[in-house]
Amino acid sequence: MGLQLTSLTTSADANPSVAARIGIGGPVGSGKTALIEALIPVLQARGVDFAVVTNDLVTKEDAERLRRSGLIDPARVSAVEAGACPHTVIREDPTLNIAAGDTLEATFPGLELILFESGGDNLASTFSLDLVDWWIFVIDVAGGDDIPRKKGPGVMKCDLLVVNKVDLAPHVGVALEPMLAEAQRVRAGKPVIATNARSGLGVDAVADAISAAVLFRS
Repeated sequence: MGLQLTSLTTSADANPSVAARIGIGGPVGSGKTALIEALIPVLQARGVDFAVVTNDLVTKEDAERLRRSGLIDPARVSAVEAGACPHTVIREDPTLNIAAGDTLEATFPGLELILFESGGDNLASTFSLDLVDWWIFVIDVAGGDDIPRKKGPGVMKCDLLVVNKVDLAPHVGVALEPMLAEAQRVRAGKPVIATNARSGLGVDAVADAISAAVLFRS
């Protein structure tokens, strides 16, 4: 008597995660939300179907900012209130963020990309790979040109380091080129992109990196 094969369907098969998930972290005021605001029209122009999850301590401030911006359908912005240090819900226990991403995928079938913005944290902030496939860490020149030399885990371990607010360098006594060279050195050649999110400088390069790394588009 021949064996009868039964098709088994796992919960993962029944509800697969389709959208690529990218983390955007960095210190308070480095320009994480501004970078997302700058990326939104660029990704839209490229035909990317995406949504955003923001994280704040005990408010929905960043989510409301994006919803009011007019740049994106407000329903495509979800908010997580960490209620603790921001790294808790992106690294130690990312359950709330995973659930927010799953809800967005269920609401918008065909979603290709979800951006997870961390609450403002320190240089030790990193993302759990249970939550994201790839992640960006944002620093800014106003924070000091010694940030790369401090070699925090955020700077060292991220897939892409963004050095933002480069327009402020001459106003805060930062020598930009040495700062960028130091960032390249400590990261052993891993990508570093200089940006001014307000003017759009470098934003296309960030979108290019996202497209190549997680959307597999040239």
